[in-house]
Amino acid sequence: MARESLASKRERAATIEERMYAHYGPGEASLDYRTPFELTVAVVLSAQCTDAAVNKATPALFAAYPTPQTLAQADPADVAGLIRSLGFFRSKAKNLVALAQTVMADFGGEVPADVDLLQKLPGVGRKTANCVMCEAFKDPQGIAVDTHVFRIAHRLKLAGPSADTPQKVEDILLKVYPRDQWGYINHQWVHFGREFCRARSPRCADCIVGDLCPTRGRW
Repeated sequence: MARESLASKRERAATIEERMYAHYGPGEASLDYRTPFELTVAVVLSAQCTDAAVNKATPALFAAYPTPQTLAQADPADVAGLIRSLGFFRSKAKNLVALAQTVMADFGGEVPADVDLLQKLPGVGRKTANCVMCEAFKDPQGIAVDTHVFRIAHRLKLAGPSADTPQKVEDILLKVYPRDQWGYINHQWVHFGREFCRARSPRCADCIVGDLCPTRGRW
C-alpha cells in the first residue's frame, strides 16, 4: 500500500473532524474545575485514574485548599488523606504541594499561561500542559495526546508505526490539523474513544468515521 501524502491525510482528517464536530460539538472537559489552578490540579490527579473518580475527590480537596497559597502551606499527608481514593495518592499529594509552592515562588501565585512554563510545575508534563492551555486558557499551543488520542491516531493511520511516543504523535497531528482545530481534538477523541474506538471491542460496524479508517474491522 502506497504511503499516504500529507495533503491526503489533511483532506481525510478534515472530513473526520466534520463528523466529530457534528457528533460531539467542540467537546468539553470531563473534569470539574473553576479556575486554571483547579484544572491543573485535577489533570495531575487524573493520571492513571478516571475523570469520574477525580471529580469525586476534588470537591473536598478544593474546599480545604482553594488557592495555590493555601495548598503551598499544606502538609502532604493531609492532602493525601483527601485524595486517598485515587491511585498513587501519596506521590500525587507531594507533587501537588510542590506544584503550589512553585506557582507561588516562581509565578506570583498564578498558573502560567504558557505550555513550556507549565511544564516547570512538579507533576505537569506536556499532556497536562496542553490540556490546561486548551481548556482553561482557550489558547491551544499543542494537542494533548492521552491514551485515547494515541490509539485513535494510529488506528486512523494519521500517525505511522514510527510515531511511538505521545510527542511524536502530537508532532504529526499538529501538521495534519489546522491550529483552529487543535483545541477540539483531545475532547472529541476522548469521547470517540469511549463510544466507538475502544481499546477492546471497538464498534467498527457503527463507527461514525468507519469508512475513513484504514484499519476498520481489524481489532
